[in-house]
Parts: sequence; C-alpha cells; structure tokens
Amino acid sequence: MKARTHLTVEDPFRGTTVAEVGLASPETAREAVRSAARAQLAWGRSPLGERIGLCLAALQALEDHLEDAAREVTVQMGKPIAQARQEVRTCLARGRHMASIAEEALSPRSLPGAGGERRITREPVGVVLDIAAWNYPLLIAVNVVVPAVLAGNSVVLKHASRTPLCGSRFEAAFRQAGAPAGLVTALHADHEAVEAALSMDEIGYVTFTGSVRGGHEIYRSAARRFIDAGLELGGKDPAYVAEDADVNHAVENLADGAFYNAGQSCCGVERIYVARPIYEHFVEGLVARAAAYRLDDPLDEATTMGPMADPAAGAFLLGQVKEARALGGEILCGGQAAEAGGCRRFFSPTVVGNATHAMGIMREESFGPVVGVAPVESDQEAIERMNDSRYGLTASIWTRDPTRARRVGEEVRTGTFFMNRCDWLDPGLAWTGVKDSGKGVSLSALGFLPLTRPKSWNLVHSS
Repeated sequence: MKARTHLTVEDPFRGTTVAEVGLASPETAREAVRSAARAQLAWGRSPLGERIGLCLAALQALEDHLEDAAREVTVQMGKPIAQARQEVRTCLARGRHMASIAEEALSPRSLPGAGGERRITREPVGVVLDIAAWNYPLLIAVNVVVPAVLAGNSVVLKHASRTPLCGSRFEAAFRQAGAPAGLVTALHADHEAVEAALSMDEIGYVTFTGSVRGGHEIYRSAARRFIDAGLELGGKDPAYVAEDADVNHAVENLADGAFYNAGQSCCGVERIYVARPIYEHFVEGLVARAAAYRLDDPLDEATTMGPMADPAAGAFLLGQVKEARALGGEILCGGQAAEAGGCRRFFSPTVVGNATHAMGIMREESFGPVVGVAPVESDQEAIERMNDSRYGLTASIWTRDPTRARRVGEEVRTGTFFMNRCDWLDPGLAWTGVKDSGKGVSLSALGFLPLTRPKSWNLVHSS
C-alpha cells in the first residue's frame, strides 16, 4: 500500500478541511532527529539563564497569538472557544512556572569532602521525542517541551494527527523567540516515520500521551535502546462524596470534572461514589447541572460542550450506556447521541445511577461526557471501589474533614489525590500515574529528572 504523503485536518463540527499537512517520510523523520541533535550540542552547553530567557520569549510569542492558537484548537478538535482560550492561558502559566523553578531544580548538589570536591550535576539527555495527544493539545505539549529545553535538550514534537497545527504552533513560537534551527521541531508523521525517529541513537528520552496499547508499543521500542519513556495513558478517575461534604460544591465541581471538554480528559471524573444518606440529593443536583450544558457550534462563545473529536466515540459511549441499562443502571439523563447545527457528533451529558462494577462504564475508560454514580455505605467501601480499577491517575474525596481526607488518601492507589477539587494539574506538584495510567513524572522540580541524567564528580586536589 502506498504511503500517505499528506494529512487532512478536519473541523469536527463543520466537516470542512482546516489544513492539509505534509507527512514526513522515515528518512525525513531521521533527518529531523539529526538536526535536533546538532542544535542540542551547543544548546546543552549554553548558560541556564539563556535557556530560561528563550523559553520565556517563546511563551510570550505564543501569548502574542493567543486568539489564533485558541481558534486552532477549536477547529481541529472541537473544544469550545472559551475553553480553548483558557487552555492557552493555562499553557502559558504552566510553562512560566517551570521556567521559574528551573534554576533551583537543575542546580548541582555539592557534598562535603576533605581535600577535594564531591558533587552531582545534571546533564541533558539529548534529543527528546514528545508524542503528544489531541485532547489538551497545548497543555500536554508544554509539559514536556518547555522543561526539556530548559534542561538543555532539543525536542522533536510529534503531535496527534487531529491537532498537528498545535505542534507547528510550538515550533513557530520558539523560532520567533530566536531558537537555533532544529531546537524545537514539529514532526508530522505516520507510525512508520515515528518508529524511524525513535530508533535513532540521538533520541535520549521519549514521552507518549495516549492509549495503554500505544504506551506498550512505545515502551518496547524504547527498551531496545535502554532509554527511558514517560507514559501518560488511560484513566478512570474516581471521586468519593462523603456524608459531611458540601454537596452543592461537590456537585458543581464534579459536573465540571465529568463534562468539561466533553469528558475528553485523561484525569476527568468517570465514576462517583456517594455516601448513601446524601446520594439522592447529590444525584439530583448532578442531573440538573448536566441538563444545563449547551451543545452547539464550538466557535460560539455561549457553547459549553462541543462535538466529540473522534467520530467513533458516540457509538462507543452508546454501547457503554446500553450495557449499563441492561445490567440495571438508571439512565438519569442523556445516554444518547445528539445533533446541533447539523453536526451529529455530539453526545448528551449522561449520568448513570446505581452503577456497578459489572458495567464497563465503571471499569473501562469512557473518554466522553458519561459518568457512573453509585451509593456506598462507608469510607472503607469507597476506598475498595476506588481501588478496583486497572487505572490510577487521580482520585478525589469531598469532605469537610482534612484528617478523613488524609486517611482515605493514604489507602487509594493513585498518582494524585485531591480533597474538594478534581480534574486539575498543579505544576508545582509531580504529575504521575500508577498501574495502567502509565509511568514517569512531569511538572514540578521532579519533572526535570527524566529529562536529565546525573553525573558524579569526585575531584581529589593534589596535596
């Protein structure tokens, strides 16, 4: 079969072509890596202050085109323009935070020693290959691109086929900021070309955001060369609403956690366990919140839910809902595909009550505006249900008691545990997952560790 030479980017709402993007051949992908390696040789020796300055200038260049960047997100994957605009702002804040902590995070560590020097420095790994996802196309990329460049690496950014323009946006921002040629490169490529890039000796680290299956493939490829991989994979994130919770606050935030970005979030809330005494009250409020979403043209400022980015998502979600109904679940609202403005790729915000773990809706990632809710009798039952998953990205408890939150959090196997909030990344904290949610870490000072390698110095001075 003849290899594709171009990628067509389609607006999920209008069905029109947004862009035609040329695809790299395997040899072109290899040359992109070689170019990145050449740029990194000098960049890795540049002063940290220069690296910080470049990253801040690139972020400013992105901010100078904020509206264009937001619109690109919307027309490529369907995110409402108000949410896309917020994604750009959060991307800028996250990148600037990483720049603000780079000096401390990358500083050498000196140890006491008589008659010489003992210290540990951190050196760049070389070329970082970042395979980014489409659901938060700017945020997912900035988590890697900015800290990698700060640490002295170059980056080859392979963005998802739905959002290639976001990869080009990062390359343009760094070019506008004065980056050396090849320092940040957008690679538009199919699977064969990505494999060609990953096989290059110059690649020192690879990151991947996507499916568990894709993560296994990337990890196997990386293991052949003994390089590490950062993998952010699936999620089925739970919440527990305890009987002492502020129910209105929990309803408002968990509705947002379940339905924001049409539920297309790795750390979106997909299952909720509610203390039985407040179950009916909570469910009533959640259903009311779900009904308030406006499904329409994502370029309309008033739209609060856009179409599903994946044209196959609606059928998958409908299958989950049908199975849940057959197994005794209550479809309290939604549960069906929807149409708006002539577009049939919407899915109604859906709440499934009395959900059980016999249902796929409580076990397998939905990645859509669908959430299962179940009553529980105790904290211990909630903990057991929350842990009954092959995923472990985030989890939350809703309570007025910090002691209770800490006690429950210590028993929940997850990368991030929240009290009274959800679906949120704090760049000052490590972003990581357990089980099938992946491996590795990004953000915070720890996020620089996989992007560098330690080098020990033991210098004995002559007497």
